[in-house]
Amino acid sequence: MKRFIAAAVAATLVALAPANAQTAWPGGKPVTIIVPFAAGGTADIFGRMLSSGLAQKFPSATFIVENRAGAGGNIGATAAARAANDGYTILMGTVSTHSINQYLYKNLPFDPEKDFIPVSLAARLPNMLVVKNDLPVKSVAELIEHLKKNPGKLSYGTSGAGTSIHLASELFQIKTGTKMVHVPYRSSAEIMNALVGGHIDLAFDNITLAWPQAKAGKIRPLAVTSPQRSETAPDVPPVGDTLAGFDATSWHGAFVPAGTPKEIVDQLAAEMKRIFTSPEAQKSLAEIGAVPSPITPAEFSAFINEERKKWQEVVKAANVTLN
Repeated sequence: MKRFIAAAVAATLVALAPANAQTAWPGGKPVTIIVPFAAGGTADIFGRMLSSGLAQKFPSATFIVENRAGAGGNIGATAAARAANDGYTILMGTVSTHSINQYLYKNLPFDPEKDFIPVSLAARLPNMLVVKNDLPVKSVAELIEHLKKNPGKLSYGTSGAGTSIHLASELFQIKTGTKMVHVPYRSSAEIMNALVGGHIDLAFDNITLAWPQAKAGKIRPLAVTSPQRSETAPDVPPVGDTLAGFDATSWHGAFVPAGTPKEIVDQLAAEMKRIFTSPEAQKSLAEIGAVPSPITPAEFSAFINEERKKWQEVVKAANVTLN
């Protein structure tokens, strides 16, 4: 009888093991970090920093960065939304994928609010307002005055309709009551070439590419789009010093599919704080003008809600729609 009872207990424990003694994350299978943009961009940089930091902490686990670019980040975000909610798929999302695209695209194939759990911000990256050298303005106030005297005559470059760079420009026009001509390009590199060549008048472009051109004297920097000055260009004031409340900062953060266990979300958020506040990460981020910004899942969720309110109004006012 004792043997029978012991055998029954052992069988019961084995049956319960999968539910009560699962391999702790990130064991078991590879963790895929989906970057919804092409390799080499800022989202890719942050995705690889996350992958490297996790691999150092968990050397026996496998972390894979998968670039799934296209449709303003929608292709990669859709793939992540449809993945299993077991903690083995992470999306390096952006302001576009989770605060802008839902208002731009008529038929978005995923729901950024219902299909994901926000984990943490990784970093924020201010844009920089830059103008061609022969434009007769040296400050944001002078630019606004010049625009009002020349409505519809100045042109601004972007990396495409509906991008965060485009909407930063639209936000500026809304807040100043000015009007400019939109000239879309395929990339920030093309924007810089056009600006240096004098083919466009100004741009709200990524600080990573704009600042080196400004330092070289090829274009003139007027302001950064973050609420605070950037350590990369400390002498360049924020647009907000002239236009109160102006904030058009690009941001990147991690998301997991809805239903992912809370303990995994919290663990991943803690790891992101460790990774993106490390001295090595801070040095690397400073080199591209980014600011490490890890926060809790609850704080990230609240932050995204405020971003959605802002960009929904801008998209509506700019009357921009994409299919």
